[in-house]
Amino acid sequence: MIARIEHDAAMPLNRTDLADFSYFLAIARHRNFRLAGLELGITASALSHALKGLEGRLGVRLVNRTNRSVTLTSAGEELRSVIAQPFDMIETAAEALNRFRDAPAGRIRLNVIGDAAELLLAPVMPLFLERYPDMEIDIVASDRMVDIVGEGFDAGIRHGGTVPEDMIAQRLSQDLHWCVAAAPAYLERYGTPEKPEDLREHRCLGFRLGDDRVYHWEFAGPDGDMAIAVPNRITVRGGRAMMPLALAGTGLMYGNEAIFQPYLQRGELRLVLEYWSCMGPGYHIYYSSRRQVPAGLRLLIELIREVKPLGY
Repeated sequence: MIARIEHDAAMPLNRTDLADFSYFLAIARHRNFRLAGLELGITASALSHALKGLEGRLGVRLVNRTNRSVTLTSAGEELRSVIAQPFDMIETAAEALNRFRDAPAGRIRLNVIGDAAELLLAPVMPLFLERYPDMEIDIVASDRMVDIVGEGFDAGIRHGGTVPEDMIAQRLSQDLHWCVAAAPAYLERYGTPEKPEDLREHRCLGFRLGDDRVYHWEFAGPDGDMAIAVPNRITVRGGRAMMPLALAGTGLMYGNEAIFQPYLQRGELRLVLEYWSCMGPGYHIYYSSRRQVPAGLRLLIELIREVKPLGY
């Protein structure tokens, strides 16, 4: 079976073969037709059709598909190992041509923690699109930790300290101030906690981290740092999902003060336990050390540092 691939690979390739090879590599990276289609900008059905055509011309099955999984066959693994590096080199060479253009072009895919999409990216996007009209940006806002390389992202944005160790990381903001807030209606009904230990007698909105652990609220006090496992009858993933609950008086909310600011200014929320609030690492952008940084991504990093939405 592998010999047949080697024989056919020696034959002249047409444009369809080259395009379908790139489609196959996207499928091999994601092991998912929908995600591969998102990376390539085509539908999963079009991707499936292209793969069937490639398999037909090669005379071998490259991918095993079930309702639950996508895996490479032995022939598929062999083909991926042979063509992945040349395609990476072509991609790098094409990206390098951006320096000869009057304006950079291309597409950036970012996986961004939810709060960073609002606080860090939203303020710079109008200026970025104005300066670089040929650039496209695909932003996936999610608190779930993902393999950015395996899922086809150019970079991720997360809090410092949560970035995978095998990645290159660059700071995009100053350290963040973490605190507790509540709606006036909640405080009037249930009272105001005076110290972190009081939280055990309150209604708190719990939230899950990107690795699915329930977060223990962190505080800084005269006796050092502490982490409290607060009672939470409601647990959510993502600060934006929590905000409507806090505004409705459902419970106390822990979060980045920058997220609270508009509501504090309008009197819709109040800070509590301010004496015990703490600082944490700012937002960092990270990307693989194995690939050249796309010109568009480099320009976005430079613009964020120029605008400084959250200081730097």
